[in-house]
Amino acid sequence: MCISRELCMMSEMTLPTTPSFRLDGKRALITGGGRGIGLAAAAALAEAGAHVTLAARSKDEIEAAAAAIHARGQKAEAAVLDVTDIPAVRNLVAAHDSFDILFNNAGTNRPGPFVDVTIENYDLVFNLNVRAMFFVAQAVARRLIAAKRPGSIINVSSQLGHVGWARRTIYVASKHAVEGFTKTLALELAPNGIRVNSLAPTFIETPMTRPMLTDEAFKKAVLDKIKLGRLGQVEDLMGAIVFLASDASSLVTGTSLVVDGGWTAE
Repeated sequence: MCISRELCMMSEMTLPTTPSFRLDGKRALITGGGRGIGLAAAAALAEAGAHVTLAARSKDEIEAAAAAIHARGQKAEAAVLDVTDIPAVRNLVAAHDSFDILFNNAGTNRPGPFVDVTIENYDLVFNLNVRAMFFVAQAVARRLIAAKRPGSIINVSSQLGHVGWARRTIYVASKHAVEGFTKTLALELAPNGIRVNSLAPTFIETPMTRPMLTDEAFKKAVLDKIKLGRLGQVEDLMGAIVFLASDASSLVTGTSLVVDGGWTAE
């Protein structure tokens, strides 16, 4: 018997349950999965319980990554794929059970003055950063819709999908396109229970960015914009990736999770 009405009410209170960040039983496709952000995503999603398929052109890298994930007792496979080859993308997706999670990550950059941009560099960046991303998402979404399964599509964008920066006109334009694509796709796929969000990092130390960051003047310009005063590491993104992939973000769609150390806050 309770000694007071207040204690009785407290003993009867039902607390909310934190949604799970676990991904057990889920299948995830990671493009550009052999290095940098893609490799970190594969490691994070596998650690949360997902079966991960690492897709990239670099056979040795993705096979080594899959083997390292297996060595931790987790589930992974390597799939050699050029994501700009749309028929190959469709064949790979068709050959697997539907992917519950897509980490749409493959991308590139060709910085330089606007007046010096070549048609070749423009086409290279847009073919990979926009066209390939679009059709990889389409292939995965088609399978999910046919299977009547919910899912989570995470398009890798950039802080530069929200602001501008000189000497990066092609890249910035491509990442703004990613942000618009993400919002529109989220609206279209919401009735199917498929959530679509973007992940927008600051400069993360990866094989792609490391050569740029050897230029001390450029590195200083970057650090002057990152209010927390340091470059990003791939580990800084892993929690955000699991959040967007999991039921912990079940009401999150059509938005951009910006992990930029305060760059875009100014």
